[in-house]
Amino acid sequence: MLKKASIAIAIAAMLLSAAPVSAHHAFAAEFDVNQPVKVKGTLTKVEWVNPHAWLYVDVKGPDGKVVNWHFELGPPNALFRLGWKKDSIPAGIEVEITGYRAKSGEAVANGRSITLPDGRELFSGGSGPASEGPARAEPRPQ
Repeated sequence: MLKKASIAIAIAAMLLSAAPVSAHHAFAAEFDVNQPVKVKGTLTKVEWVNPHAWLYVDVKGPDGKVVNWHFELGPPNALFRLGWKKDSIPAGIEVEITGYRAKSGEAVANGRSITLPDGRELFSGGSGPASEGPARAEPRPQ
């Protein structure tokens, strides 16, 4: 009986530990390095969650329609190591963000850098190219 209980516990532990691993993805699986983006808009929300923090930005298109872009960043710990603080970018400020668009074509991207109104640039600490330092490719405006 003890052997069966031990096996059941071991199987349950393996199944539970596999769930977070399957939810994680590689940059190339979701984002396209050949589709750099650059948007300017109003920051609406920052989510400090694992495994990736997220920025949400309202961007007004040429037709006047506002689209809420979602930018995946690195994990909160990586952002802290890059000098971010929880109040580094408050909701309501104008930001310019560069990154790489999702392969789905939706208004989702892997963020590379965020330029604040005072000209400071914060890097995303994410999995995309040059997300921890200066850009290597010039993104095209959206």
